[in-house]
Amino acid sequence: MNRRLFLALPAALAAATVDIASIDRKRVLSAADKYLNESPLTITTSSSPRSAGGKHDFFSEGDYWWPDPKDPGAPYIQRDGMTNPDNFVAHRQALMRLSVQVPALTAAWKITRDAKYAAHAARHLRAWFIDEATRLNPNLLYAQAIKGRFTGRGIGIIDTLHLVEVARAAGLLTNVDVRPWFRQYLEWMTTHQNGKDERDAKNNHGTCWTMQVAEFARYTGDASLMALCRERFKTLHVPGQVAANGSFPLELRRTKPYGYSLFNLEAMASICQTLSSPQESLWHFELPDGRGMKKAMEYMVPYIADKKSWPLAPDVMYHDQWPVRQAALVFAGIALDKPAYIALWRKLNPDPTVEETIRNYPIRQPLLWV
Repeated sequence: MNRRLFLALPAALAAATVDIASIDRKRVLSAADKYLNESPLTITTSSSPRSAGGKHDFFSEGDYWWPDPKDPGAPYIQRDGMTNPDNFVAHRQALMRLSVQVPALTAAWKITRDAKYAAHAARHLRAWFIDEATRLNPNLLYAQAIKGRFTGRGIGIIDTLHLVEVARAAGLLTNVDVRPWFRQYLEWMTTHQNGKDERDAKNNHGTCWTMQVAEFARYTGDASLMALCRERFKTLHVPGQVAANGSFPLELRRTKPYGYSLFNLEAMASICQTLSSPQESLWHFELPDGRGMKKAMEYMVPYIADKKSWPLAPDVMYHDQWPVRQAALVFAGIALDKPAYIALWRKLNPDPTVEETIRNYPIRQPLLWV
């Protein structure tokens, strides 16, 4: 064994043997025990008169669209980065609640093998994806509507980002099968014009389309869609979104450059975690000029460790809420043999309480992923 390899071994082993179950045990069980007392709550319990859909159709409104102060009855106008507090958010909140509770319950079951956790997680999944009275229709026709302009948009597909960790959890459970619903949703996402519009977005929306399709395809066993997502990562997301220094220029030009950079990094990390295999690691994929996930991590990690060093203006909203316990740190720490990333991950807040932060923090139970 040469000296360089010998010196690299301790770091590699430290990363590879991180015990997330021990680190998160108390946190996971505390949350799961609380959730055992909470019944499923699907979108059928709330509605908006502004929705063009029905009882089982998800509805949300464009975040940054507001009434025109010059004409309150006119179509809404955009204020990028500024969230309209009067938007209908009940369906989004219900979806986030599902995405918090089912993974926590599944993680608790994985740690303890106590059937009560799996049984309650399955109860939620049946309510959302199987039971006729309460299930969600497998499309997002009415997501991110804009009053006076659109009854729904492809851009709204980002709202089901919160089903990614739900699908990951469902794949670990043996007492319920919701793959039929996810197959139907995948069919809609990949063939409907709204899905195609989101797929073709150049920024984090396109990344999140791939993130969702990759994980839903993994859950349903669709190897062809998984292969498609690998190619998208290598031929579209890295070349089109990662700059020579590892930054995401399309996110940096927004009014929330710090938060959006973290968000896109999480989506990229999820894609790598879902689609990497012993035969092909997307974590180690690089373009000839060196751009890849390693470079993206190297750019952003210093600003996670010390946000005060961030070179751009602070986000116009919620800048003080970031960073949280970004999953990209632990995933990359293991895949790229970077114990410092894992050490930083352990220091960060794993359970934010601000709704906007929760909404943009889709992976909260890394125990389900590694």
